[in-house]
Amino acid sequence: MGDQVGQAVEGTLYYIPYVEFERIRSLDLSGEQQAAIFADMCRLNALYMIACSGSGHIGSSFSSMEIFSWLLLEELDIAESPQSSGDVFFSSKGHDAPGYYAVLMGLGRLPFDHIHKLRRIDGLPGHPDIGTPGIVTNTGSLGMGVSKAKGMVYANRLAKRPGRVFVLTGDGELQEGQFWESLISAANHKLHEITVIIDHNKLQSDTFVKNVSDLGDLEAKLRAFGWRVARCDGNNLSDFAATLASLKGEARPKIIIADTVKGQGVSFMEHTSLDSDVAMYRFHSGAPDARLYQLAAQEIISRLQQRTNNAKAVALSYETVEREASTPQPAKAQRLIAAYTLALLEQAEKHPNLVALDADLILDTGLIPFRDQYPNRFFECGIAEQDMVSVAGGMALKGLLPLVHSFACFLSARPNEQIYNNATERTKIIYVGSLAGVIPGGPGHSHQAVRDISALAAMPGMTLVEPSCEAEVGPLLDWCINEAPGSCYIRLVSLPWDIPYRLPLGYRPKPGQGITLVEGSDVVVITYGPVLLSAAVQASEILSKEKNISVKVINLPWLNQVDSGWLASELGNFKRLVCLDNHYFIGGQADAIMRATLHFEHNDLKVICHGIKGVPPCGSNSEVLGNTFLDAGGIVSVITNCF
Repeated sequence: MGDQVGQAVEGTLYYIPYVEFERIRSLDLSGEQQAAIFADMCRLNALYMIACSGSGHIGSSFSSMEIFSWLLLEELDIAESPQSSGDVFFSSKGHDAPGYYAVLMGLGRLPFDHIHKLRRIDGLPGHPDIGTPGIVTNTGSLGMGVSKAKGMVYANRLAKRPGRVFVLTGDGELQEGQFWESLISAANHKLHEITVIIDHNKLQSDTFVKNVSDLGDLEAKLRAFGWRVARCDGNNLSDFAATLASLKGEARPKIIIADTVKGQGVSFMEHTSLDSDVAMYRFHSGAPDARLYQLAAQEIISRLQQRTNNAKAVALSYETVEREASTPQPAKAQRLIAAYTLALLEQAEKHPNLVALDADLILDTGLIPFRDQYPNRFFECGIAEQDMVSVAGGMALKGLLPLVHSFACFLSARPNEQIYNNATERTKIIYVGSLAGVIPGGPGHSHQAVRDISALAAMPGMTLVEPSCEAEVGPLLDWCINEAPGSCYIRLVSLPWDIPYRLPLGYRPKPGQGITLVEGSDVVVITYGPVLLSAAVQASEILSKEKNISVKVINLPWLNQVDSGWLASELGNFKRLVCLDNHYFIGGQADAIMRATLHFEHNDLKVICHGIKGVPPCGSNSEVLGNTFLDAGGIVSVITNCF
């Protein structure tokens, strides 16, 4: 599930134009020979897209490429629309979107110029979205695929509409409980139209699946649910094709365990080149550096030359793009995850009962130093957020202080009922959600945590906070652990951020109260976190110079509680208040502020609440912030409209 976001690769990048795909598909070759060439052509183009974007998932795109290619070239009669007869295919894991996009473009089912627009606002989302041609359902949040397939089959049967549904899943995805829930009724209802293919590449986000939660005898488990199970080499086209053929006419739903190699097709990216006890797999997400990109591209190009020679075909032609080096992150960019790591270690030394739980995101959540220093107090729960939260509940009942970690989008939503159950027991648990807010925008809406505040704000006894900078992380964690009367949720922006403000020396957070970062006299802006506070401070400077508008900017790290007395004092005689949310404007911090204003008389106060509306776009960070009017320019417009 990890989704590291880096910078685009500089130097010469290679891709294969559409005309070459048309030519290869027109040749008189065997199905296997053609699919092998086609798969490697798509492999090079997927690598190009990820290099241009600076992020994406190479490993699972490459492990799936032969499966994608054979299914779409040889096996499936794709339905023209969701309501028409024909076959349906989608990937439940969603991480392999660059690979699938490359295949769709190679078949002419997706505009080829999108090859330059992965994770751009006018291009291809980081995870599948039905707004993209060829994508039939949104995926990226794991475990939902088989359930979606069942719904499609039920609909087809009611409409007396023929058609098969093929679903690709990951093997790490099998840790989600919904996958196993979905198998039972599919077998009971004999949904033979469904074929599930497990991309069994042996690795998940952080490391080997067996090191996180060993699947054991997977074939026996799946058969016990009443499904027809087959196994093959998923990167061997002959083996995969023969396995598909052997399942035709089967009256039960079918599962193929396709043993694959993560990073297949580039020797140093293949997981089989790693030791079995490797700490981290490098190519799950993110782009390679310039040197590794060139090595990978040349390896694929060399193999394609050999394949076309063997097929007695004219050698492929390539297009190149020259990319300049990206602007590096500012040297003084602040990193809240790193600050959290240090603060957590400091607290762990003081509290022997403090334990940390992780959902297969140990790198992204900054827990590697904690695991290394306190191995007996670290619990890797895998991609199973509901289980993890309830495990934490049991720990808390037995006197431990659990800190539970995942991406904010997954931690707040999927185990929401379990968090509520823990809250009703009145124990203390600290939930830490990283990758919070609308950016990074590249992964898309499945990973943009813009409803986590509303999902958790009403939990009994729960306090929600978001630090604005490195200096605020430690004090807020200290308050949550040592002073908070109940459970807490700490919301962390994962991206390094250049912050144009500084908290005063000796600052200590006071519940429900904020701190003024910029003094002003015409309008008050209240917000939180590095992304919006930085934009608000920049907007205040622009407005002062260009509009002669003086803006008071307040950092309020408390997301669901506001001290009404403090708020009344800060507002004083101001007539205008702007509340900014890195979240849906319904249910965000602005709602808590509005409730606080009910406790004092300020009848002539004009309040503007601004945040996310609708499904947030996928794109570069600047594109997404600009589109949602949460950058400095957008905030200038919001404030100007107050007058």
